[in-house]
Amino acid sequence: MSRRRRYVVPGAEQGMQSFKADVMKREGYAVNPSRPDDVKYEVARDLGVPLKPGDNGELSTGSAGKVGGKIGGSMVREMIRLAQERLANRDEP
Repeated sequence: MSRRRRYVVPGAEQGMQSFKADVMKREGYAVNPSRPDDVKYEVARDLGVPLKPGDNGELSTGSAGKVGGKIGGSMVREMIRLAQERLANRDEP
């Protein structure tokens, strides 16, 4: 069953998808800007996880977590880096 996230801030989805595409490009993945969510299949392949479009009911939660963790972890690290950079620039005279 596909899950559809809803963002609290209207219009945030497009920004987050763009951010994901930028981060994953920097990680070395080929990202289609019009379909940034598809990068999960490339990540899964690199990790040896048999993720495919459609039903993945046979996929273990651990395997799914490896894929999501790789993508989400990269995004969180980049958000922290950006926040630290902004804080450092704010403190400069």
